Amino acid sequence: QVQLVESGGGLVQAGGSLRLSCAPSGSIFSINTMGWYRQAPGNQRELVATITSVSTTTYADSVKGRFTISRDNAKNTVYLQMNSLKPEDTAVYYCKMTTVKVYWGQGTQVTVSS
Repeated sequence: QVQLVESGGGLVQAGGSLRLSCAPSGSIFSINTMGWYRQAPGNQRELVATITSVSTTTYADSVKGRFTISRDNAKNTVYLQMNSLKPEDTAVYYCKMTTVKVYWGQGTQVTVSS
């Protein structure tokens, strides 16, 4: 069974940057939307950013101007460049890919210290 594999999480000081990556462990065809979501302790999972097959992007208001989502269709990979990180960005970040099925990653921890 194909799974999404995330990487790039870690511990960073406020104001720092991280780049998350997500790719499937096997072949997935005709990926439509790719996205990143996050879930902080005690909170519901929330949308961070999405990108369609024609590279139309959407962002949560809380990350606009700081985060950038991009994709490499040849590699079926989605990226999230996170700059000017804040302690409130601390969460487990999940990637999601949608075809005729929906795939989720296992999550990667991002911790921003003040």
